Amino acid sequence: MSNVQVNYQKHLGFMHNPAVKAEIAALDAVNDCQRIVQLLVQYEFAWDITRSLEIALFYTYGSATVSGLLDRTGEFAKHGQKRYDDTRLLIAHFMDGGWDGPIGSAALARMNKTHAHYKIANDDFLFVLWTFIDFPIRWSLQFGPRPFTAHEQLAWFNFWIEIGRRMGMVELPTTKTAFDEWVDLYCSKVFVYAPANQRVAEATLAILKGWVPSAMQGMVGPVVYSFFADDSRFLAAIGATAPNPVLVKTILSSLKALNTLRRQVAFGPYPFAVDDAINRSYPSGVYAIDALKPVHLEKVEND
Repeated sequence: MSNVQVNYQKHLGFMHNPAVKAEIAALDAVNDCQRIVQLLVQYEFAWDITRSLEIALFYTYGSATVSGLLDRTGEFAKHGQKRYDDTRLLIAHFMDGGWDGPIGSAALARMNKTHAHYKIANDDFLFVLWTFIDFPIRWSLQFGPRPFTAHEQLAWFNFWIEIGRRMGMVELPTTKTAFDEWVDLYCSKVFVYAPANQRVAEATLAILKGWVPSAMQGMVGPVVYSFFADDSRFLAAIGATAPNPVLVKTILSSLKALNTLRRQVAFGPYPFAVDDAINRSYPSGVYAIDALKPVHLEKVEND
């Protein structure tokens, strides 16, 4: 990724700058996918990509093999907020800086070092990778200020496929359509109820409940499950049921209603930096990339 990059300002002080979308359109979806992803996460879809990846990670709990590993480590149950923050920061850094940048490459190396401590099947890696590709695209269509363009979807796909290669994955699908078909087959095999699925899902909901006042904590589960109301296979796999249809419609319609305003107004910092997000585990904003790892690995790696 080129070191010479334009930093944009909001148009008229509050609107999306059309020059960002113009730069994206002028770039190559393969060779320039790192810069395209950077522009998407810093300017066009900062809030949307963060939210969609949270939903994506939750979806991985439907896989009994993925949840089984997460449950055995005990990290979500014992150190849930740190596990959430560490994961968010690592992913955000290599989306923001690419695999070529010093911080992005360090974040990817830290993730690979963590994964090396566990025996993880290639299929499970591929499934998790697919959620990072699919959910932001799907979110932009339903709740974003605009949908990803076909060009942006291709660049997003190419970026994550290269991340997959750099994480040692093999048999990576060459198209989004082929990946979708592969995931359908994968889910038909592994999306079955397991107590570990439910425990990890409930531990994650406990993290989210800590973000809101006590009076609102009872709504956290129904709100999260509203995003999966039409996926009975996933809900059954984590031992959950869809919320009341009226509630689902209210929540999803409210998000869609925001689109009218968000098409015109660029909320939040511009560009959006990794550390602009609330950082509960590291409120000072000071942390070392290599320390973004599960607590139980600290002794293992220091011995």
